[in-house]
Amino acid sequence: MTKHEILTPMFALLMASGMPSPAAAQTQSPAPPARTITQAAISPDGNQVAWVEPIPGSGTQPSGGSAIYVQAVKAADSRARRIPATRESTTISDEGVAWSPDGKHLAFLSDAESVGQAQLYLADVETGMANKLTSLTGFLADPRWSPDGKTLAILFTENAPRASGPLMAMTAETGVIEGKVYEQRVTTVEVASGKVHQLSPADMYVYEYDWAPDGKSFAAIAAHGAGDPNWWVAQLYTLGATTAEMKSIYKPHLQIAVPRWSPDGTQVAVIEGLMSDEGSTGGDVMVVCATGCEARNLTAGIAASPNGLFWTSPDKILFTENIDGDAGISTLDLSTKKISKIWSGPEVITAGPWGADEISLAADHQSSAVIRSSPRHPPEIWCGPIGQWTQLTHDNDQVRPEWGEMKSLHWINEGMRIQGWLMYPKDYDPNQRYPLVVVAHGGPAAAARAQWPGPFFNTYAFSAHGYFVLEPNPRGSYGQGEKFTQGNVKDFGYGDFRDILAGVDEVVKTLPVDNNRVGITGWSYGGYMTMWAITQTHRFRAAVAGAGLSNWLSYYGENDIDEWMVPYFGTTVYDNPAIYARSSPMDFIRNVKTPTLVLVGERDGEVPEPQSREFWHALKTLGVDTQFVVYAGEGHAIRQPDHRRDIMERMVAWFDHYLKAGSAPSPLN
Repeated sequence: MTKHEILTPMFALLMASGMPSPAAAQTQSPAPPARTITQAAISPDGNQVAWVEPIPGSGTQPSGGSAIYVQAVKAADSRARRIPATRESTTISDEGVAWSPDGKHLAFLSDAESVGQAQLYLADVETGMANKLTSLTGFLADPRWSPDGKTLAILFTENAPRASGPLMAMTAETGVIEGKVYEQRVTTVEVASGKVHQLSPADMYVYEYDWAPDGKSFAAIAAHGAGDPNWWVAQLYTLGATTAEMKSIYKPHLQIAVPRWSPDGTQVAVIEGLMSDEGSTGGDVMVVCATGCEARNLTAGIAASPNGLFWTSPDKILFTENIDGDAGISTLDLSTKKISKIWSGPEVITAGPWGADEISLAADHQSSAVIRSSPRHPPEIWCGPIGQWTQLTHDNDQVRPEWGEMKSLHWINEGMRIQGWLMYPKDYDPNQRYPLVVVAHGGPAAAARAQWPGPFFNTYAFSAHGYFVLEPNPRGSYGQGEKFTQGNVKDFGYGDFRDILAGVDEVVKTLPVDNNRVGITGWSYGGYMTMWAITQTHRFRAAVAGAGLSNWLSYYGENDIDEWMVPYFGTTVYDNPAIYARSSPMDFIRNVKTPTLVLVGERDGEVPEPQSREFWHALKTLGVDTQFVVYAGEGHAIRQPDHRRDIMERMVAWFDHYLKAGSAPSPLN
C-alpha cells in the first residue's frame, strides 16, 4: 500500500489498499456519550459553582458551541441554570468564566454577536441577564477581576487571524513572507464604562498573568517577538496597572508557568522546569521577590511534578502535582520547605480550560471545586473541602466505559523505577492470548494519566477491540521529579525508548500477551517515538505515527516553535547538526520493515506535514507497507469530529489487519 490521501472516504481507501472495510474489521469507535466539562469555578463564598460545557459538534464543525451553567453547592433542590438566562443557541461559544470578588457577577467570553469573534460580557448571577462590555477585533482570553471588582483584565491579540497557540491550524502564507507578529497583550476593561486600555507594550507577547493583591500591578510571563516560539525563553515581569511600566524580575534557567502573587504582595511564585509544550506544565515551585531577587527553589528533589499553585497565606502555598502517575494536592511551608500531602488518587482533577491541572478555590482557601475523571468514571464536578469533595453534577451517572480495566504498572530499567498505565482488553479472559498496542505519549514533558478519554486520539478503543494497551511514562515524563523529566536531554530515542521496551518486556513476561503481535502508536512526540521505534527494532509488527518528527535537522527550520529544542539538545541545529542527526529516524530509515500508517494535519505548525511526508516517502520507496493521510485544514490538534472519527477507524483497522488478521484471540499454549 502506498496511498497518499487528503482524507478520502474510509471504505473506498481501505478497499483500494486491500485492507478490510470498517464493517469487516468490526470497527467501532467507543466515543462514549459522556458530557465534557472544560472549566469549573467556585464562587468566592463557596456557595455556587459555574462551569463551561461544550456542545458537541458534528460533521466538519469543530464544535457546536459551549454553554455556561451555575448551580448552588448545598441547596437540596439545587438545579443548574444556564447563564445568560436567555441563551438557547447551540452554536454560540460562551466560555472563560470568572467570578467577581463579591460573587454577584460572572465575566465571560462569548461570540454571540459574531461567530468566531469573542467579546467580553458581564452577567448578573441572580437574574442571569448579561451585557457586552467590549467591541474588539482579535483574539480574547483569560478574563480576571481586579481585587476591588472595578476592572477586568484580559489577554487580547488585536487583529489576530486565529486563536493563539501552536496547537491551532497555522494561517496559510503566500507571497513575500514578512513575519507579521501579533502580540498578545494585557488589556484592561473598566466595568462601569467599558473603556479599554491595551496595557502591556506592543512589542511584548504575554502568555500568563496575575493581578497583584493591591490591584496596582500584574505579574506576567512574557517575551519579545512572536508568541508561538518564544514561550521557551519568556521571563517573569511586573507590569504597572496604570503606568504600564514593565520590569523583568526573573530570567529563568528553563521554562516558567503559572505566575501567582503572594497575598501580602511581596513575592511571586512560578513553576519552573524543562517543559516541551506551552500549557503542559511541570517542574519545581520557585519564589521570587516582587522587586526582583534570586529565585528560591522550594521543591528541589521532590519525587513529583508540581503543575498548579495557589497561595493560601503569605507563608504557605498549595499546589497540585503529578505524582507517580497519580493526581495529588499538597501544601508547602515556605519557612521550613516542609511538604504535606493532602490528597492523591489514580485519576485526573482539573478546573481550568483545556484540562490543565488545577482546582478552583473559594476565598477561604478551603472550599473548592474540581472536575474529576478516571477511566471508570466520566467527568463530573465535585465540591467541598480539598480531598473531601462530594459530587455536585450527575449528568454522566448512566455512562459506562466501553473498555477494560486500567492498572498502574511499574518496572525497573537501568536502575530507574518506571511507571505506566496498562489497560486490559474488554471482557478479558486470562485463558486467552492477546495482542498489545503501545501508546507513546506526546511531549516529551508530559505523562500518560488515568482519565476518561477525550474525543481525539482515544486509544482506549483498542481495549474494546481485544487489545492490551500499554501507556508508559519513560524518563523525560512528568511524575517523578525534575531530574527524571530531564532524563532524556541530548538523548531522544535512546534511554526513553529503552524504558518503553522494558515495559513491553514486563507486560509480555507477566500477562497473556502474544509477543509476535505488538504494535506501537503515538501523536506528536509519541509520533516521533513511533517512527524511531521501527527504525531501531523489528519487534513491532504494525505502527501508526501521528504528527511525528522524522528528521530533526529539517524539522528545525520547518516548525513554528523552534526554541523548544535548544534546552533539549543544548544548541541549535546549525551549531551542532550531529547531535540532532543522532536522534533522527531518517538516519536509520533503511532498517524499517514495519507496516506504518502515517497521519498528520495539513496546517500543523508544531510538527509540520513535511515531516510525515518525508517518512512516508522513504517507506514507500523502500517497499514498506505504508499509507499517508493528511487532514485538510487541521493543525496539531485535530478538531473536526469527522476527522477524529476517521483517525480512530483507520488506526483500529490498521492494527486489526496486521496484528489480528481478522482472527479471534488465540488460546494459550
